[in-house]
Order: sequence, then C-alpha cells, then structure tokens
Amino acid sequence: MSVPQLSAEEARVLGCLMEKAVTTPDNYPLSINALITACNQTTNREPVVRYDESTVERALEGLREQELSRRVRSTGQRVVKHRHVVDETLQLTVPEFAVLGVLLLRGAQTPGELKQRTERWHSFRSLDDVEETLRRLEQRTYAEHLVRRPGQKEARWRTLVVDGAETAPTAAVEAEARVLSKNVGAHG
Repeated sequence: MSVPQLSAEEARVLGCLMEKAVTTPDNYPLSINALITACNQTTNREPVVRYDESTVERALEGLREQELSRRVRSTGQRVVKHRHVVDETLQLTVPEFAVLGVLLLRGAQTPGELKQRTERWHSFRSLDDVEETLRRLEQRTYAEHLVRRPGQKEARWRTLVVDGAETAPTAAVEAEARVLSKNVGAHG
C-alpha cells in the first residue's frame, strides 16, 4: 500500500482510535461521541482542537476510504462504533504503531519525548530502540528526521502521513544546501 495522506482532522481521529484501542480497550471501539471527546481532549494533544460531530464524521469517511477505519455494530448495540485497522492496512509492528500513533496526536517530537509518551502504548527498553523504530518508519516513508532548529536541544521526527505536516527542512535538504553553498563559494 502507498503511504496514506491524511488531513489534520483524519490524523487526529486516527490517532485517537489508535490510542484508545491500546489505553482503554474496555471502551473500544468508540462511539461518535466518545471519539469527539477523545479528539477534543486538552492533554496529550498538539494542537488542542474543538471538533464537532460533522468534522469527525467527515474524517471517519476519509479514513474508511483509505481503509484505515471501519464501522462496527455489535448485536444488541444501538449505536455504530468505530475502530482503526491501521495494523492490518499498514502492517505495522507494535513499536511502529506506538510511535506513529503518538506522532499523529502530538506532531514532531524528539526520540526522548516519543519514548516517554509511548509508555502506555509500548514500553521501549532504550532510546536506541525508539531511534531504530523511527529509522524503520523512515524507510517505509511514514516518518522523517527533521534538522535541529536554532534554540532546540535535539532534532525532531515527524510523520509523513499528514498533508501539510510541519514543514521544517529535513536533514537531507539541509545537507544538500550546505554542499551547494560550498560549491558556489568554491567557484565564485
């Protein structure tokens, strides 16, 4: 499958479905009301949003079109619920699933932030394990390493599955720019 391209709303809804499947399995799949509440949560989310039912419904439709979520109706239940199928569609390992989910919910982050924030999803043994997972996601074009910005202590990683995700220059772009400027200086 090609890399999905999600709107910001689809990314938030998918990240919430992924998170709740792991952290509150007794209440999963989610009703539309539970999903709206999860999306509008003010903790563990960046940015904080205020989605209404129509926004979440549109996002779910987009996710279903990309085969990343499904509707579920169990016998005896009056409401339709929603679940992700990311693990089936994208064939992610548990560590990859955890890192991608947190990137969807919180945006670009350092490996240290990801290690801490994925703890409820998956317990990484070390920072090296997180970085190895990030490199695997990068090879599959689901994530990319960003150049450390001025004032930042560490470089960050972002997901590539969100349209219009943070547009900081990547390490490869920065390296190419340095080579070009050296070549111009050598010939000028």
